[in-house]
Amino acid sequence: MPPKKKTKKTTKKTPDKSENDMEAKYKRNILDIAILQDHIAMQHESLIKVQSERTDLRRRMRDMEQKLQHEKQGQRDVNSDLSRQYKTMQTELTNKVKRLEAVVSQLKEELALCQEELRKEKREREQTEEEKDATISDLQHKLDNMETDYETVLHETLDSFTSQLSVAQQRWEDKSTALHENYKELLSEFGLNPLDM
Repeated sequence: MPPKKKTKKTTKKTPDKSENDMEAKYKRNILDIAILQDHIAMQHESLIKVQSERTDLRRRMRDMEQKLQHEKQGQRDVNSDLSRQYKTMQTELTNKVKRLEAVVSQLKEELALCQEELRKEKREREQTEEEKDATISDLQHKLDNMETDYETVLHETLDSFTSQLSVAQQRWEDKSTALHENYKELLSEFGLNPLDM
C-alpha cells in the first residue's frame, strides 16, 4: 500500500503573533550573536595564547638550538683539546721510548764491554796467579837449594875452620913449647930454676 499523504493545514498568522515571533527571533539572534561573540573572544584569547605559546616555544627552541650548538662547539673544543693532548702525549711517549731504547742500547754495549774487560781481567789474574805460583815454586826450589848449599858451605867452613884451628893450635903449641924452652934456657943461664917460678 502506498503511503498516505499528509495534508497541510494552512493557518493564517495574525500580525501580533508575527511580531512576537520576529521579536523572539531577534532576541534569539542577539543572544546567538552574543554567544558567537563570546565564542569568538574565547577563540581569539585561545589563539593569542596559542600564538604566545608558539612564540615562547620557538624562542625556547631557538635557545635550545643555540645551547645545543654551544654544547656541540664545546664538545668539539673538548674533542680537539683531547686529540691535541693525546697527540702530544703520544709524541712525548714515542720520544721517551726512543730515548730509553738508546739508553738500553748504550747500557748493553757498556755491559758487553764490562763483561769482556772482566773476562780479560780474570784471565790476567789467573795468569798472574799461575805466574806467582810458578815464581813461588821456583823460589822455594831455589831456597831449598840455597839451604842445602849453605848447609854444605857451613859444614865445609866449620870443617875448614876446625882444621885451621887444629893447625893453629898445633903451631901455637909448638911455638909455646919452643918459647918455654927458650925461657928455660935463659932462666938457666941466669941461674934460676924455672920450676920455682
